[in-house]
Amino acid sequence: MESIFADQPRLVPLSSERREFPQDLLVPELIAAQAVATPSAIAVTYGNLSLTYKELDVRANELAHILRSLGVGLDEVVGLCLNRSLAMIVGALGILRAGAAYLPLDPTYPTERLTFFLKDAQVEIVLADQRIAETLDVPPERVVHLDCEGRAGLGGTSGPLLTAANADNLAYVIYTSGSTGQPKGVEITHGGLLNLVYWHRSSFNVSPKDRASQLSTLAFDAAAWELWPYLTTGSSLHLPHNVAVGEPEAVRDWLTSQEITIAFVPTPLAERVITLDWDQSIALRLMLTGADTLHRYPPQTLRFRLVNNYGPTECTVVATSGTVLPDEHPDRVPTIGRPISNTQIFILNKNMQQVATGEPGEIYIGGAGLARGYRKRAVLTAERFVANPFSVEPGARLYKTGDLARSLPDGQIAFLGRIDNQVKIRGFRIEPAEIEKVLDEHPGVRASSVVAREAEGGEKRLIAYFVPADKIQVKYTELRNFIGSRLPAYMMPAKFVKLDALPLNPSGKLDHAVLPSPNGENTLSDETFVEPRTITEKRVAEILGGLLELERVGAEDNFFQLGGHSLLGTQLMARLRRAFNVDISLRGLFEAPTVAKLSAHVETLLVAKVGAMSEEEVQHFLEIASSGQESEPE
Repeated sequence: MESIFADQPRLVPLSSERREFPQDLLVPELIAAQAVATPSAIAVTYGNLSLTYKELDVRANELAHILRSLGVGLDEVVGLCLNRSLAMIVGALGILRAGAAYLPLDPTYPTERLTFFLKDAQVEIVLADQRIAETLDVPPERVVHLDCEGRAGLGGTSGPLLTAANADNLAYVIYTSGSTGQPKGVEITHGGLLNLVYWHRSSFNVSPKDRASQLSTLAFDAAAWELWPYLTTGSSLHLPHNVAVGEPEAVRDWLTSQEITIAFVPTPLAERVITLDWDQSIALRLMLTGADTLHRYPPQTLRFRLVNNYGPTECTVVATSGTVLPDEHPDRVPTIGRPISNTQIFILNKNMQQVATGEPGEIYIGGAGLARGYRKRAVLTAERFVANPFSVEPGARLYKTGDLARSLPDGQIAFLGRIDNQVKIRGFRIEPAEIEKVLDEHPGVRASSVVAREAEGGEKRLIAYFVPADKIQVKYTELRNFIGSRLPAYMMPAKFVKLDALPLNPSGKLDHAVLPSPNGENTLSDETFVEPRTITEKRVAEILGGLLELERVGAEDNFFQLGGHSLLGTQLMARLRRAFNVDISLRGLFEAPTVAKLSAHVETLLVAKVGAMSEEEVQHFLEIASSGQESEPE
């Protein structure tokens, strides 16, 4: 059907408020000005450590002088490989203060992947602590060590440093999964970062009184959103220390104890956090979420505002945003809101013509947040960042997202999913081709395909299908370790399914529609199947099977090897609590991950809880539990 707008020479995008903002002061200069205005105010806290704005400014200046002495200049990229700490914040700011761009590197990633990032981005200097630096393929003289509080220890001067950087220069480069099997570096400019900062501060009334959280890893682009709007305003930034940031209850308790007023929580975790009971006097006024499709509306009793956000990495974190009201439209998932300031959203058909309201189309994004492009990849940049045919502004571009959506009559946008096979798992954008590339390199694998399957509750899990090489027997742990040495944990398939051949359609292409569901017969494992032996083991196996959608679970089967992870672990804890009336921590699950060990742990906790009961009474309660009744022992 031809678009009703096809004959229009110019097209009006979905509504976007245009706001002018000053670009003479970039993020590092705005923070320096804050250090002058409120030098003794707390800028960052981590555990029992903290930095005032003056201390943060001094240490960032010291680092910037050191980087300059090493030859770092405009648009050069400096690696930042540090765990969450004060040093991480000082490092990022110091790199910006030197006029360079930072490349966030997660220290938990395999060395091979970090080495690729460093070489691909042409990084000459890396900031790291001593332990992490030893694992990187970087000459020692090109590594700047920072201690836990961000001191470089080289006696650098702390005086202000002038930089010639402007809004068009790079602020950071961040890597995303690549459809060709290789990650690609996205180049974000200071202008795009400033637009995010000014929109955020204005839209959410950020003030120096706010206490903001920083829960994401620095290698997740949302971290830039968690840092710079607050540090440029004079708010205090709080980094969790010894907190299980994947456990909903732990996150809630930490946000409450730290009196956080604004928090970003990735979608899969936020969906669980908003259903918890919250203290009536919490300071939290705003929870921002994004990075995946939001399926749940907040309850009427929620005491803070929930805001859903959407934005590819290529558009500086956020492109659309909107408050989600309780049970607003139970017939559909919550929308992704409307375009943020200075951002245009076009929903177009394959001919780049606007579709009618309510019809599906691909999201194209224009405006101030667009990245410069992909680092050192001119062809890919030209494919994804296309000329804007609807603008009279010279050089105006649109980013072709590959995401499907439809506009609603009220101007909001309903997200419909991906056009291609790219998926998001627990907030991370993943190209299955990248996992397939690694899997196919294993000598025991002849061919493979990785897909995302929706499990109970709408959560997606990666399933790897593979055809084994002739005369080679491969085990679950072997494949898992092979992938784990090359890819981060979030790209690990939950299950490996062995096939005689990959199904093809008449055109010779892989037919994803007929890939079989994982079951006890085709799913790879290390152990021979052992039937659950006791009442407790049978009930625990039944609970695991229901949660992980498995037909059978054995006594020696491992929760994590069956496809479980920490977020599913919290659901398992809740189901075990209902079944047996005992509280098991996530740590307890990590220590006892098999059905047999977990069952023994349950029985130990139960005996401790009902110590006065006779063995016969305990056995009677276990029989009640095995029937699925949610009953406490008398």
